[in-house]
Amino acid sequence: MKNPYAQQISQLEEKIAENNTLINDPELGELAKLEITDLESQKKMLEEAAEDLSQNSQDSAKETDTSKSNAILEIRGGAGGDEAKIWANDLMRMYIRFIESVDMKAEYIDDLVIKIRGKVTIGEEKIHAYDFFKYESGVHRVQRVPSTESQGRIHTSTASVAVLPEVKENAVIIRDEDLDWQFMRAGGAGGQSVNKTSSAVRLTHKPTGIVVNSRQERKQVQNRQIALELLRSQMWEIEEEKKQAELGNARKAIGRNMRAEKIRTYNYPQNRITDHRITVSWHSLEDTLDGNILKMLTDIRENMEKEEDSE
Repeated sequence: MKNPYAQQISQLEEKIAENNTLINDPELGELAKLEITDLESQKKMLEEAAEDLSQNSQDSAKETDTSKSNAILEIRGGAGGDEAKIWANDLMRMYIRFIESVDMKAEYIDDLVIKIRGKVTIGEEKIHAYDFFKYESGVHRVQRVPSTESQGRIHTSTASVAVLPEVKENAVIIRDEDLDWQFMRAGGAGGQSVNKTSSAVRLTHKPTGIVVNSRQERKQVQNRQIALELLRSQMWEIEEEKKQAELGNARKAIGRNMRAEKIRTYNYPQNRITDHRITVSWHSLEDTLDGNILKMLTDIRENMEKEEDSE
C-alpha cells in the first residue's frame, strides 16, 4: 500500500538536514537545535500514523481474504419452465456427487443452496472450496430432449449458478435496524420437530432488498445464524463488485453481472460440454453430470487464472 504520508516525511527530513548545517552557527545554532527537535517529533508522529495505516490495511485484507473460504453455492432454474427446474436439480446433483467423491462436505441450507467445506487436492496443491468453485458462477445452458417431450424435439433450458465465499463477520458491517426477520414452519423432510416449530427463517436486508432463507436446521437460532452468513456473503459480493468496477477489473467481478453471463452449454445430441469463456469442450456428458468434473473444473480454473494474470 502506498504511504500517503511519504511526501510530508520527506519534506521534514529535508528541513532537518538543512537545520543540521546550522548547528555550529554561533547565532542560529540554538534555534536550529530547537527546530530539529520539533521537526523530529512531527516526523515520528507521521511515521507512526503510516505504520498504523499499513497495519489496518493488512488486517482488513485478512478479513476480506477469500482464498481459504468455504463456499456457498446456489442454483436457480431459469428459462425453460419445468425442464429448467429439472436442469437446476441435475446440476446440484452433479456438484454434490463431485463434492462427495473428493472428500469435501456439502451442508444443505435451503432448496438448491448448499455450503461447501473442505479442500480439493490437485497434485501437491490443496485448494479451498471457494477458490476452486468460484468460476462456476454464471448461466449454465442445456440442450436436450426432455423426458416429457413426445415429439422428440430438442429444448433449451438454463439455470444460474452463484458461488459466494463464506466471509468473516468483521468483513461486512450489518446493522440490526436494517434487518427484517420472518419466522415460519419448515416444510418437507426433517422430522416433526422441524415441521411443528417456527424454525425456518426469512431475512430481508431493507437497504439493499436482499432476501435470504434458511430452514434446514431444527433450531431457529441456528437458521438465524446461517441466514446472517448468507446475507453477509451477498453483501460482500456487492462491495467486491464495486471495488473491481472502480479498479477497472471487469473480468474479475464475480457478482450479479457475472450471474447473467452464459458460461457453459451442455449439448446432449453432440455429447459435448463447452465453456464459452475459454472456448474449450469436453465429451462424456453423462459421466460429467454424474459428478466426474474434476478435470473440467481444473482446466477452467487454470485458463481463467491465466487470463486474469495477463490482464
